[in-house]
Amino acid sequence: MASLHFCSECNNLLYPKADTGRRIMVYACRICSEEEIGENKCVYRNDLLTVTKEQVGITTDLGSDPTLAHSNITCPHCGQDDAVFYQDQSKRKETRMILFFVCTKCNHSFTDPSLPQDNRPDTS
Repeated sequence: MASLHFCSECNNLLYPKADTGRRIMVYACRICSEEEIGENKCVYRNDLLTVTKEQVGITTDLGSDPTLAHSNITCPHCGQDDAVFYQDQSKRKETRMILFFVCTKCNHSFTDPSLPQDNRPDTS
């Protein structure tokens, strides 16, 4: 795993640098001339997160949040005609324009029933 290294002389950050003469990687200070041989060859790690299906985030007490807009959409769970709605903030391609609704009576999360079934994210 990549980690930060600090200069033993001036306590500034050491940066990875190739020593072409010795054909090794060293960590070098940009302030003083201090160098140390890099034991760990990893200087950057990019972890990719893949999610097969988007899920709605934690929706506790969203029905009572006074800052959210209300809609008169019917809850499929209890039949109440009042729900708050919000847009997902994950910015994933599948959910970036979908509105999520939360019933003000039973806190059931659902999406617009007019959406095609295959375009709806998992709200369970």
